[in-house]
Amino acid sequence: MDFSTKKQLHIAVFPWLAYGHIVPFLRVSQFLAQKGHRIYYVSTPKNISRLPKLPPNLSSSISFVPLSLPQVDGLPPGVESTSELPIRKVPFLKKAYDMLETQLADFFRRSPQIKVIIHDFCPYWLPPVAVQFGVNLVYFSILSASTIAFFSSPSDMLDKKRVSPEDFTVVPMWMDYPNNIAFKLHEIAGHRECEDTVTDLERHETLLLNCKIMTMRTCYELEPEALRVLSRIHQKPIVPLGLLPPSLSIIEDTRDENWEALKKWLDSKQEKSTFYVALGSEVNLSLELMHELAYGIEKSELPFIWVVRKPHSIEQQSVENMIPPGFEERVSNRGLVLRGWAPQLKILAHSSIGGFLTHCGWSSVIESLGVGKPLILFPVGSSDLGLVARLMHGKKVGLEIERNDVDGSFTSDSVAMSIKRVMVDPDGEQFRANARVMKEIFGNIQLSDNYLNEFTRKLEII
Repeated sequence: MDFSTKKQLHIAVFPWLAYGHIVPFLRVSQFLAQKGHRIYYVSTPKNISRLPKLPPNLSSSISFVPLSLPQVDGLPPGVESTSELPIRKVPFLKKAYDMLETQLADFFRRSPQIKVIIHDFCPYWLPPVAVQFGVNLVYFSILSASTIAFFSSPSDMLDKKRVSPEDFTVVPMWMDYPNNIAFKLHEIAGHRECEDTVTDLERHETLLLNCKIMTMRTCYELEPEALRVLSRIHQKPIVPLGLLPPSLSIIEDTRDENWEALKKWLDSKQEKSTFYVALGSEVNLSLELMHELAYGIEKSELPFIWVVRKPHSIEQQSVENMIPPGFEERVSNRGLVLRGWAPQLKILAHSSIGGFLTHCGWSSVIESLGVGKPLILFPVGSSDLGLVARLMHGKKVGLEIERNDVDGSFTSDSVAMSIKRVMVDPDGEQFRANARVMKEIFGNIQLSDNYLNEFTRKLEII
């Protein structure tokens, strides 16, 4: 038999409606298309329109399949992603997403050639649809292996031993290696806000039990123990995808007209002297906490760039109020406050940046360590941010800002202390050195491609 004439697979790809999900799913789609497979990228029209343009050589191999998002009471008209919503309205987006089931089934009916769907954590209703049309489920989580291991043990799924918020503040017993991966109490409370009647855990469990392959954004070089635990407790193929590091060479964005001025400002700073602050596109801190963070940044007395996002809704403060009065004047000789969007990867890669004060989104962490920059860990918001912070703190590539476990409060002094320790203090050298070493894993495109190759092989023999 000639194995060189591989059969072309027809693969549907179905991410959750959040920008942090749709882009990694596109990256994987492009890789599979380069390997000769035919991809059908399924999402809503607005999310599809936000995606970067395909390279010309792939445009005939990837089709975009728009499904119209049903209108749901409580979901503002025209909203199609989490970045357009305050966290308490995300459950309405999940309801609308769940109503895509009929349209997806119709698509399968019209496309009998599709035998694989790479899906996200959300569509718990997918297994019976897939069975009906003979489609294999491949669960791609954009999260780390440690996060998935924390959330999922088959025995825990059946027995429902973890019920109270406190149950999630301890390392689960099946994670049987030295680690500190657990939530703080205030993080659990925050996450409950974005839960629908079907919890994220129930969605994840249903799909994990029914998928043929489980894949995630990590590698053995980073998380060997967590991947070993997942293989043991699930008894099914766990195939890491690599870290999917972004390539600086292909970053093109029409919004970069401000980059020249920004680069000039960065060029005027000494090497590794400046820290970058960004809390992601979906984090909304209260006015009080934003001001406390600002005072901490000010007290650090180090140069910085701070990207401040516009709050989600009119009931919250304007961007101007988010910054304390007089703050920008006081720091004008060493600090820059940017409003709205900023070219994060270009900023992080600049030689004058020496650290990143981050909300701990997995993509942001990958970007920072991919260019060897240590982390000032400040997990604010829902999802797995606290778990990522513990993982990175444990790897000693960053330091977590001290906060009250119960209410999440913190002081400007603890912010300033953490910044200085990661950036300049002699006893923070281990964070800086470890981050430089981690660049060999996080920024290694070849390593990531090797994992993607292995994943492609697994799909071809599914």
